[in-house]
Amino acid sequence: MKKHEAIYALNSSVVTIRGDEAFDAAGNPVTYDEAAVQAYIDANAYKGQRAAAYPSIPDQLDLLYHGGMDAWKAAITAVKEEFPK
Repeated sequence: MKKHEAIYALNSSVVTIRGDEAFDAAGNPVTYDEAAVQAYIDANAYKGQRAAAYPSIPDQLDLLYHGGMDAWKAAITAVKEEFPK
């Protein structure tokens, strides 16, 4: 997860970010808590890691067809265990 995504998620008034500065719709600077932004990034890091590690949809469908539901569940569970919430 990128810093700007965390800033947007934590501050509903932010409409644009330039560098490390956030601004509202009127162009006024918006102050945000760096520690809260980093905590949000850390808490949500597993999402990107999981997304990159999951097999592609065609590969998952192939696994379902050839290996069945249990093989598919095992592959997905392995990724979830490698990158827990």
